[in-house]
Amino acid sequence: MTNPTFWNQLLIWPIINLLMVLYKFFEWMHTPGPLGFAVIGLTVAIRLLLYPLMAAQLKSAKKMQQLKPHLDALSAKHKDNKQALQQAQLDLYKEHGVNPAAGCLPLLIQMPMLIALYNVFYQVLQNGNIAKLTTEINHVLYSPALKIATLDLTFFGFNLGIKPSQWQSHGWWLLSIPVITAGLQYWQSKLMLPQTAESKQVASSSSQKDKAQEKKKETPEDTAMEMQKQMVMITPLMFGVFAYQFPLGLALYWNVFGLFGIMQQLRINAEK
Repeated sequence: MTNPTFWNQLLIWPIINLLMVLYKFFEWMHTPGPLGFAVIGLTVAIRLLLYPLMAAQLKSAKKMQQLKPHLDALSAKHKDNKQALQQAQLDLYKEHGVNPAAGCLPLLIQMPMLIALYNVFYQVLQNGNIAKLTTEINHVLYSPALKIATLDLTFFGFNLGIKPSQWQSHGWWLLSIPVITAGLQYWQSKLMLPQTAESKQVASSSSQKDKAQEKKKETPEDTAMEMQKQMVMITPLMFGVFAYQFPLGLALYWNVFGLFGIMQQLRINAEK
């Protein structure tokens, strides 16, 4: 944390300083559990900062979902001519003003910020030596006014540094944390799946012979859809395992981040 690398100076240290600004504010307000509220405040601030990028990514994904019935039709029409299929797809994207790579750029830009935010919380909450952690935090603060004498890890009576995997010594209620984390991730993943109403309408107008042919030969889009459906199940389980092994403060950060993601996805899905 104190090593003056490019990564630390560019992202880690600024985030730690912002976290301590919020921590000092809630401490000055005599708010119980100032670190927990600082984590929530910082998560919300980062989420709002990344909102335009995430909105662009989600809107691009939604446009691609809306074009799926047309892409399926093109795949069936040019199933024996890959070059014609690629050109038809490009023409379709151009006609509807869709750039398939548009959703990747916002993701690439926001990922370093998300990784840095995760690293900050992990380093702050994973360190069991509060005296050493306090010294390291004070070493990277920009202003003496932000320096802390100690760091209060309690939040509503719970230590943000403990892990759900320690439930045998701290209580079985800890097992609910990875379940909540996995549930929120599942909800968000389901919201990102394409709406199938249009696809069903197109399929209903097809003959039984066409349906049989489609079943025999899967298109690349169908394969991608199946993979996406599998990820809806795998990703929540993966995050549930992470939440089981990591400190509670990280679950607090990720769950707040996930709630804002769900609200943003619901808003994008509601747009015409």
